[in-house]
Amino acid sequence: MSELQLVQILSPEGELLTDPEYPLEISTEEIRALYRDLVMVRRFDVEATALQRQGELGLWAQSLGQEAAQVGSGRALIPGDYAFPTYREHGVAWAKGVPPEKLLGMYRGINHGGWDPRDNDFHLYTLVIGAQTLHATGYAMGIQRDKSNNAVIAYFGDGATSQGDVNEAFTYASVYHAPVVFFCQNNQWAISQPIESQTKVALYRRAAGFGFPGVRVDGNDVLAVLAVTRAALARARAGEGPTLIEAFTYRMGAHTTSDDPSRYRLAQELDEWKLKDPIARVKSYLTRNSLANEEFFAGIEKEAEAMASKLRSDIIDAEDPYVEAIFDYVYAEPHPILDAEKSAYINYLESFTEGEKK
Repeated sequence: MSELQLVQILSPEGELLTDPEYPLEISTEEIRALYRDLVMVRRFDVEATALQRQGELGLWAQSLGQEAAQVGSGRALIPGDYAFPTYREHGVAWAKGVPPEKLLGMYRGINHGGWDPRDNDFHLYTLVIGAQTLHATGYAMGIQRDKSNNAVIAYFGDGATSQGDVNEAFTYASVYHAPVVFFCQNNQWAISQPIESQTKVALYRRAAGFGFPGVRVDGNDVLAVLAVTRAALARARAGEGPTLIEAFTYRMGAHTTSDDPSRYRLAQELDEWKLKDPIARVKSYLTRNSLANEEFFAGIEKEAEAMASKLRSDIIDAEDPYVEAIFDYVYAEPHPILDAEKSAYINYLESFTEGEKK
């Protein structure tokens, strides 16, 4: 496989291709459902960005342009497969059934995550770059010893591949044959650092040095991502060890809402990637093959708008936690020093409001 070769099943023009190594049996209804996923995830992301700009969220990490990589891989998971995300896997969360409003609690500053990972087999967002790959590998080694038939998937970006944690996870996963899939969303930029400053070879080729296979897939092709991830997960479940998937995609938005990408990348680059938009290519396929009409597309848009409206209401109406909550759950049992600190802090706050807590 050459440096630039990648698995692709749906071209940017919406033409269905074939890849003998990654055959994909999928119905029209399943493709229509994937289109709905992509639209809903993007609309959620756009609404969250707007909420941050309006002061309702402290920060937001966009997934704009990366929906296919996330939805495709997320839909490849089966019940019991456990996902370890970074802080940008909104599409995977959607595929795993995590309610959108729960994703925003951390970014609004009203909780430490917002959901129970055990409910959907979807771990809490991880802000420490690359740390979740070690967590995923350890979890995979655990279910391996439990003789589970499930697999684990760990998400990270191209910049994280320069972190020691990721390389250590690769070593342990390889040596212990852990049932884990390492899913790298290579969106070309590690904040302001281009991929060229991270590596001199394609990222998927690094897997060979650790003793397991790697594959590069068109990260804007939801069908190819689905097929490749299914194959990697099946390999993990069969006891054949880890796989590294490099989803070659592009971060069409900013790294986070505190970032200004116009300071370090050219507008021409963004324009080129817009032609590979993951949603547009699925819509083109459905349209050119008369598999969906305008009524279908309008219905999805209407549903997405309704979801965004409810999300906005849920976030604006969300109750702030009581101030003393910062002291809760620090220790499993009462702790005299912490109790004294809590009492002193409450008295301090009351001194500003004449007894009324803020």
